[in-house]
Amino acid sequence: ALAPAAPARPGPWADYANNPLQGKFNRKLIPQLRNLLQESVPDHMIPSAFVLLDAMPLTQNGKVDRRALPPPEQLRPGLDEQLVLGRTPVEEVLSDMFSQVLGVRPVGIHDNFFELGGHSLLATQLVSRVRDTFRLKELPLRALFESPTVAGIAERVEEAQRSAQAATALPVLPVARDRELVPSFAQHRLWFFDQLEPGSAVYNVPSAVRLKGRLSVPALEQSLGEIARRHEALRTRLATQGASPVQIIDAPSPFVMPVTDLRALPADEREAQALRLVKAEVKRPFDLAAGPLLRASLIRLADEEHVAVVVMHHIVSDGWSVGVLIREQTALYGAYAEGRPSPLAELPVQYADFAHWQRQWAKLEVMQAQHAYWERQLAAAPEVLELAADFPRPAVRTWRGARQPLTLPLALTESLKSLSRREGATLYMTLLAAFQTLLHRYTGQQDIVVGSDIANRHRVEIEGLIGFFSNMLVLRTDLSGDPTFRELLGRVREVTLGAYSNQDVPFEKLVEVMRPRRGLGHTPLFQVVFTLQNAPTTPLELPGLAARPLEVDCETAKFDLVLNMWDGEHGLTGSLEYSTDLFRATTVARMLQHFGNLLRAAASQPDARLSELEILSEEENLLLRGSTDIRELDEGFSF
Repeated sequence: ALAPAAPARPGPWADYANNPLQGKFNRKLIPQLRNLLQESVPDHMIPSAFVLLDAMPLTQNGKVDRRALPPPEQLRPGLDEQLVLGRTPVEEVLSDMFSQVLGVRPVGIHDNFFELGGHSLLATQLVSRVRDTFRLKELPLRALFESPTVAGIAERVEEAQRSAQAATALPVLPVARDRELVPSFAQHRLWFFDQLEPGSAVYNVPSAVRLKGRLSVPALEQSLGEIARRHEALRTRLATQGASPVQIIDAPSPFVMPVTDLRALPADEREAQALRLVKAEVKRPFDLAAGPLLRASLIRLADEEHVAVVVMHHIVSDGWSVGVLIREQTALYGAYAEGRPSPLAELPVQYADFAHWQRQWAKLEVMQAQHAYWERQLAAAPEVLELAADFPRPAVRTWRGARQPLTLPLALTESLKSLSRREGATLYMTLLAAFQTLLHRYTGQQDIVVGSDIANRHRVEIEGLIGFFSNMLVLRTDLSGDPTFRELLGRVREVTLGAYSNQDVPFEKLVEVMRPRRGLGHTPLFQVVFTLQNAPTTPLELPGLAARPLEVDCETAKFDLVLNMWDGEHGLTGSLEYSTDLFRATTVARMLQHFGNLLRAAASQPDARLSELEILSEEENLLLRGSTDIRELDEGFSF
């Protein structure tokens, strides 16, 4: 609640003091008020809503009567404007779309999408819905960043309709199953890798969960069988015809989970044996031609304690698909355990339909424009990021790897989010800018190329499917001129938005177009990957059971370095996956420490130049000041 007070310094406070209340408050000052608060308190202490009172309600003792305080006008975060509902049919429809995607109701036409919790993945979903609903041939993702409100997007939609730019985009439709079913471009790439190195488990996608309570094994098997029936991808094999792969979809069949009973073992041996079994299962390779490419098994530790392990091959699944699997497993197990039928609606299309659509889409004129964008963007890009490794790069990758965890404090996470909002960027963009800065400081290179996974679910028809839809974007950033971190964030924002707008080109086709120098010792176009995991996920909730995920490590590395991060209620967490052919564990631990130091420096000093951002710890600085030769520092120390 706000009450008139003398300003402590000029700015919005002065404007406020010069405009006494008189029953009305200029709500346009709220963004400035919030900016002032962001300078002195962490984000989680900034009010989500501002309520104007003529006076504070007081108790008989003269204290604030909190019970008498009126509630905020809306139960929505980040309020800068009074709630204004849609004024036109277009605004009404868009308001509902914002609400569905964000999970926030109500959404006014002046509410900022990103201040309400939106990020790049949700933005992609929203823009997909807008294009589909209003039958727009194109609406770039950049439009939402430039006009992040219902009113702003409504203007874009109406402008497109008035200028006769609206048209029906190529829809994903079912195709006949009596024809040869070609794989998607991504499936073709993984099939090719499997031909080079059959029997590898590097592309296994494992999940494991500990279940405590009364488990119905028949209901669990029935639900997995129904999921496989619903999603043809989970019944698909990749067979070879001539020199190319084709999709073979097997008929549905009952799903059987092998059960390993450890109850006869002494209690202190069961856990160790269960972990050995889980590790062996996640490392067991698939036969792409024979299938199936989904398997599940159960380990019984006690009468009411089990470990369930589910493994899919990446060629039929991705990170988003795991979330779909969990949601459907939750719904189906509950129904089958109670003797009810499936509550899930039938799927309108399948993965094979998407693969056919993708091949048709690749022939359209819009794809030629996207190819041209990437040719310009990646022209003369460096082929290898010259990170100082502990060991010589092998002539042929072994895929051996490990990973180390990363945890950032909640206060730092909030500071990074605040910086992102002030700069019109997403948290992903800010973290990517910091990671590219770290790579620049380690290598001295000013042209940094990083790969990044993207869900590639920008078609409404495929959001609920299990399959391999994810794509790899190539993000090339110019760090020359020793810019400030704020300036670099602006560059990264433009690079990222450009990549989002041209994300339809499959990575496999991009490699064909760019024709980089190929080698078995490193991946083409980039060797380092950054990902902020924000695909929609829900916890596994089975009636009568307590479910707890188990950490599963395949001990593999697809690239030199892969930084995965997650944004949770307690702050940012992550892990750095690395090739053990190249790096020692101590080197990677130091790298994570430097990344954390860099994030702190960037959040507190965004106007500092990249060379000025501190990445070393106090101990390392002391070592440097007391050392006459860098070689006196620990082996593997790089900065």
